[in-house]
Amino acid sequence: MKTNPGRYFEDYQLGQVIDHAVPRTVSGGERALYHALYPARHALYSSDQFAQASGLPASPIDDLAAFHVVFGKTVPDVSLNAVANLGYAEGRWLKPVYPGDTLRSSSEVIGLKQNSNGKTGVVYVRTRGLNQRDETVLEYCRWVMVRKGNLDAPAPQTTLPDLKKVLAPEDLVIPEGLDFTNYDFTLSGEPHRWGDYEIGEQIDHVDGVTIEEAEHMMATRLWQNTAKVHFDLTFRPDGRLIYGGHVISMARALSFNGLANAQMIVGLNGGAHANPCFAGNTVKAWSEVLDKAETSAPGVGAIRLRLVATKGGQPFALKGEDGKYGPDVLLDLDYWALMPL
Repeated sequence: MKTNPGRYFEDYQLGQVIDHAVPRTVSGGERALYHALYPARHALYSSDQFAQASGLPASPIDDLAAFHVVFGKTVPDVSLNAVANLGYAEGRWLKPVYPGDTLRSSSEVIGLKQNSNGKTGVVYVRTRGLNQRDETVLEYCRWVMVRKGNLDAPAPQTTLPDLKKVLAPEDLVIPEGLDFTNYDFTLSGEPHRWGDYEIGEQIDHVDGVTIEEAEHMMATRLWQNTAKVHFDLTFRPDGRLIYGGHVISMARALSFNGLANAQMIVGLNGGAHANPCFAGNTVKAWSEVLDKAETSAPGVGAIRLRLVATKGGQPFALKGEDGKYGPDVLLDLDYWALMPL
């Protein structure tokens, strides 16, 4: 058999390391398409001059674009037969990615748990994205519900990884040379700096974008994500499931209105795709400030944010009295970003 049917739950083993195929050299094309697909406007990722004034050699590729490239490599080996991508933890951006860098991915299986129905199981992996110098540019953990191919295959011993619920500020890696002491608030688009935000503050990002079928499929192909639920209606008769990363990027781009100076994502504490998203849904977003910390980099502060995407729901509504996410909540993402002091 020369074709790849994808791995099923019973094909994974604890400690297994999977080196994923098809490295990719990124260019300004990724930036242009990313900014065409999402209303992304953060200045550090738009202007070489702005980035150089902030101590970087040039404008990096958007942090989430780098994440999507690395993530997409893993899909044929980790989530081709997935029912759903369930969550994230311990994500860290370790080095900026620049046009001309070549990215590849490697994942280690760190946890396994068969579900009680005997038809699916949850696979936990830690993925690293590496550049052409074998430097790790980002890493993250995620867990995925995967179908069993052979329902009679014995269940593995349940092993759940011990993952940090929140990255400490000292876990964050600040890009070498980053300096916000001469930060230009006029060019960035908003005057609000790190000191202007209070823990517990909530921000309605106001704007919304209706998801289009063609755009989400273009985005998913751009990241070489081959998961069947995004393309093949026989796997999801109620509609092609929107790639969760598409929702993340859309919400992050919408958060510019109110968080234009939260420039770089450096940590991903956790995330949940609370409800499925389909074409025709209108994505809106709101944020809550969860924590703040100073860093060793000149003029640079870290801010911890909860980013919530909804399908047109009311801002600041998250969970019901039963503790479950409301039906309009698409995404609940907890991340650290860098902001001028």
